[in-house]
Amino acid sequence: MATILTVDDSPSIRQMIKVVLEPAGHNVIEAGDGAQGLAKVQAGKPDLVITDLNMPVMNGLELIRALRKLPNAVGLPIVFLTTESNDAVKQEAKSAGATGWITKPFKPEQLLTVVGKLVRA
Repeated sequence: MATILTVDDSPSIRQMIKVVLEPAGHNVIEAGDGAQGLAKVQAGKPDLVITDLNMPVMNGLELIRALRKLPNAVGLPIVFLTTESNDAVKQEAKSAGATGWITKPFKPEQLLTVVGKLVRA
């Protein structure tokens, strides 16, 4: 079973991710902003991080940059899950160290496919 950290300021999005991933055998932990997400990764490395872009305190790009500096997060897959579809933002996320990108609203099968490619349950 993979441990997946979902970082999003929307409780309903975090809940949707949990509803999709837990029946597939994954353990889902949640954070409401990038700073909380960073703290959770520092406390114990998940197998995958799914993060939103636009959040209070620390946004998704700031979170990715911070995670990429952590020794215990080397090789950690990070997926951006956001309403943004702008190519410049996608490029910035990729440059920051994002592994993949899913645009909201997402289809459950799409999320499962991406997670399946990046982690082993």
